[in-house]
Amino acid sequence: MHDRPAESHDDEHDAAEAPHRPRRKGIYILPNLFTLAALFGGFYAIVMAMNGQFELAAIGIFCAAVLDSLDGRVARMTNTQSAFGEQMDSLSDMVSFGAAPALIMYEWALKGLGKLGWLAAFVYCAGAALRLARFNTNIAVVDKRFFQGLPSPAAAALIVGFIWLLDDAQWKDVFRVNWLAWTAFALTLYAGLTMVTNVPFYSFKDVSFKRTVPFIVIVAIALAFALIAYHPPTVLFALFVVYGFSGYGVYLYKRMKGRPVSVIATSTDEPDEAGLHR
Repeated sequence: MHDRPAESHDDEHDAAEAPHRPRRKGIYILPNLFTLAALFGGFYAIVMAMNGQFELAAIGIFCAAVLDSLDGRVARMTNTQSAFGEQMDSLSDMVSFGAAPALIMYEWALKGLGKLGWLAAFVYCAGAALRLARFNTNIAVVDKRFFQGLPSPAAAALIVGFIWLLDDAQWKDVFRVNWLAWTAFALTLYAGLTMVTNVPFYSFKDVSFKRTVPFIVIVAIALAFALIAYHPPTVLFALFVVYGFSGYGVYLYKRMKGRPVSVIATSTDEPDEAGLHR
């Protein structure tokens, strides 16, 4: 998401009179290029799925997820955040991580289940819309260290990662394979419903790329790239399965430790709410 631009501290008098500067209304080309590219990835994925090329559809969604993670960072780094960019980002997310994965999954497996199939696809699509709307309205009161519910790019990656893995294994006409169609049905419902839960998923927003790290961290990153390059469908799906279920692990851990499990903070004085308003 495109965050609110930082306020200027050059003029203390102006800052005191207007502590809440509105988001700029201009249109900046650089961050919106990334957003449009992410939107293209989602649209491309839909077209490829309609043509039965599910591997390319999955790649389109993964590319959209990478581009979506960059547009906000580019906007902050270049000080080009805007209200237009924020709205554009949400609309792009709805297409690439809401409508596109639902349609791809329906074409791949769910259409063989009749009405239940398209209802499951709708539940996922509605879950993505509700999650994005809640994210936009709760952005000022959510602990920045955690997402409230499964983020839509991760939900989309979980869905299309499953498709990519089985398509790579040469499973064709999956909608005719009963047990696989029902597995896809369950996974679609899981992803859609988990997006609208209050389960906390780690956001990685407190990871700073400006800090120094031990040499072993760079080695680990290089090994991770090599592992992904070895067999992308298996490795990426495994990563998003772990992340897609990690929120429930965090939820149970906090419950066992007697800590608050909600990521909605009511105060900035409590240690558990230190991640708010960073």
